[in-house]
Amino acid sequence: MNVPAYSPPLALRNGLAMTLYIASKGRQAWQKTAAQPVPDYQPHVFQGANQVPIFGQLAIPDRPSGTIIATYGITGSLDDQWQLDILGSKAFAQQYALVLFDWRAHGKTAALSPALTSDGIYEGEDFVRIAAQAKALGCPAPYWFVSYSLGGQLVFWAIKAAQAIADWGADLPLDAADIAGGAVICPSLESTRSLRYLTQEVVGRQLEQAIARELKKLAKQIHSYHPAAIDPAALERVHDIWSFDHELVIQGLGFASVEDYYAATSGLYQLPALTKPTLILYAADDPMFDPALIPELQAICAANPAIDLYLTPHGGHVGYLNSPATQGAAGDPDPWWAWNRVLDWIRADGGESSQESEVKTGADS
Repeated sequence: MNVPAYSPPLALRNGLAMTLYIASKGRQAWQKTAAQPVPDYQPHVFQGANQVPIFGQLAIPDRPSGTIIATYGITGSLDDQWQLDILGSKAFAQQYALVLFDWRAHGKTAALSPALTSDGIYEGEDFVRIAAQAKALGCPAPYWFVSYSLGGQLVFWAIKAAQAIADWGADLPLDAADIAGGAVICPSLESTRSLRYLTQEVVGRQLEQAIARELKKLAKQIHSYHPAAIDPAALERVHDIWSFDHELVIQGLGFASVEDYYAATSGLYQLPALTKPTLILYAADDPMFDPALIPELQAICAANPAIDLYLTPHGGHVGYLNSPATQGAAGDPDPWWAWNRVLDWIRADGGESSQESEVKTGADS
């Protein structure tokens, strides 16, 4: 796939500036640039791994050419994830069926089940089971798994689960070949190192604390729905992301420490096992993650022909707002460079992996 160049507006050439702008003004920017309406989604409750109910919504165009199944990052819900509105409106206009879902402990799924997050251990199977049930609802193969930030890590687990469906999914009306692959934007790669990096500086600590407050809010919601599921004393001890996982998550999953949990689940360690086409869009100036991970990411992706890595110098964390000049040069209908590339790649059926491609290692001008 020939990837058009990416270049942010001059004022957003700093990754932190891009990230903060997207967090505060992104919804307004999206509404101003929307070229297609958001689809008319229909609600549906899916059954995930271990029969956990997962709330989702689906939209099917007249002649769907495939189905995109997507969720979001570490916090939020379908009610506030405008990035998924971008994906949904653009994909539906291109004749893809859409299934969007609140992953474990989030949104309406939290009201249905007290199951906490597992950073991929169960969420990978959730994706595949949702695909199987979506098939019965009229959403056709091929299925593409899509997400961003921590949701990107969940997609890696989903692709691994799809590859092994013959070993665990005998009850599903789905073949491994029905799952085409996945595409992610700014995925979480290594939780321990990135959390340490993030909390070294004042602004990073502020970002981490903002996420921790949202996680604690999620846990409080679960406690309100399912009082016996969460110990209020443990909830009171949560003061950051690390303590959230220590107090509420790892024991139920059988891990002795947060370090062990992160080592087992982090996205970087899932990549060598992927054999289905996988697109990774990653910004070198993403302020959420340790930049020392980038050479490791490049080496792992270079050794795996299934992965297309497009590393850009700029973009921030799930930002990628394009400048008018490069948007025009790309022929894109809007400034959302990353989502345009995801859909270009999916339309090309994953494209041909080109490990020697100059574009693959840097498309930012």
